[in-house]
Amino acid sequence: MPFGAEDRSKPLARVMMRAPGPAMAAADPDRWHYGPGFDPVRAEAQHAELADIVAASGARIHWVPSGEDGLSDAVFVQDPSFVTRAGAVILNMGKPLRRGETALHIAAYEALGVPVIGQLTGTATAEAGDMVWIDPHTLAVGRGARTNQAGIDALGAILAPHGIRVVAYDLPYWTGPEACLHLMSLISPLAPRMALIHAPLLPYALWSDLTARGWTLLHAPEDEFAASNGLSLNVLMLSPQNVVMVDGFPKTRALMQEHGCRVQVFPGDALCIACEGGPTCLTRPVLRAELGA
Repeated sequence: MPFGAEDRSKPLARVMMRAPGPAMAAADPDRWHYGPGFDPVRAEAQHAELADIVAASGARIHWVPSGEDGLSDAVFVQDPSFVTRAGAVILNMGKPLRRGETALHIAAYEALGVPVIGQLTGTATAEAGDMVWIDPHTLAVGRGARTNQAGIDALGAILAPHGIRVVAYDLPYWTGPEACLHLMSLISPLAPRMALIHAPLLPYALWSDLTARGWTLLHAPEDEFAASNGLSLNVLMLSPQNVVMVDGFPKTRALMQEHGCRVQVFPGDALCIACEGGPTCLTRPVLRAELGA
């Protein structure tokens, strides 16, 4: 099958997802850092609503098996790997409870026929939630609690032979390493050169670089960002200016609509808000291409 998800001028054509399933149903909220709104039964239903939206867009969903493996956060398939035009890169999770998820992704890529071009090991950590494609040849990576310098160096070595440059940007401390502040907590691309941002926490160097490239940066309402623990900003681009977000943040939705975006919503209080992961986190793009490719 074709693969490569770095070109945001194309719609999402193939994507991996994993249902919450028995692993999340059995999760200890304190151990997994889930909030008081966590409800595994409702989380399952809310995940299914997102999957329906993704499927209705024309994207083909490849389901990662969901079993009694104790990997509750494996529903957030964005983080353990990513896919380039050369193949997949397997990462090394900064959250120790999530280290076992990479084996699921290796098996999935083998089943899909996607080659693995590199894998992080040892003390080099990186999570794909810290990665944003600036263009198909430039990958922005946030250096913070989940992605360290050794991980960034390893990514650079893996990607350089394929003509992809890695640029690192420092993330703030915010609420500390136990919580989940990824680079994608602060910026969600809506089109090839348009993004929703939380300016107060966004690395200034990234803001400057994107502005110089002519990006349109929409500053999301700060009160909704605070009320959602950042999840109001977690927006999945199905195709340029066609996005999906968690319901309940009307001012953020209106801002995107005012700039020409079609915005679909799904309920996410029991899954996304409670477990610190939105629709981008719940999807692992495998291919962006004209639908039917």
